[in-house]
Amino acid sequence: MSKVFSALAVSVDGYITGRNPGTGRGLGDGTALFDWYSDGDTPSRLFGGFKLSEPSARVFDALAGRVGATVAGRATYDDSDGFGGGSPHPTAPLFVLSHRPVPGMSERQTLVTTGIEDAIAAAREAAGDRDVALMGGGVVTEALKAGLVDELVLHQVPILLGAGRPFFRELPAHVRLRLVEAVPAPGVTHLHYEIQR
Repeated sequence: MSKVFSALAVSVDGYITGRNPGTGRGLGDGTALFDWYSDGDTPSRLFGGFKLSEPSARVFDALAGRVGATVAGRATYDDSDGFGGGSPHPTAPLFVLSHRPVPGMSERQTLVTTGIEDAIAAAREAAGDRDVALMGGGVVTEALKAGLVDELVLHQVPILLGAGRPFFRELPAHVRLRLVEAVPAPGVTHLHYEIQR
């Protein structure tokens, strides 16, 4: 069966955006969380325009190659200006979890209004034997609460942002993780965890 995972850039103090994210402002002030996507000399095999360090390219492309569908929350969708009518992944369809209508969605985007379980089920069906990627702190937290997440990857950037959107929201209980791999790279450390059940 396909796996459900999230792989997001995160500051040491736990933020996945800069200050003041929002529609027309993208993922907030500054690019410090995302500099590692473009400050290397190894092109991504899957994402045009990304030039990473060799260790980051290896980790990033291995994860991106697993993705068959993506689930994003409404805040992430709005912050990213609807991904330009596409998806954060070049080949995978996008499922947007929202309780409000989303105007102007494209044929590569599907609105799900009935909860995280239904969003992940629809994404799994679309993904076939590939995996489902989660984007956004709210979506990841709701999926963790529902016991639907298999892996978490924190692309941890050595910066304290002090504000922004947090990776994780309040959880009802502890979630135990097992470190699968830690890959140090210029400007980022890739921490791959498996959820312990």
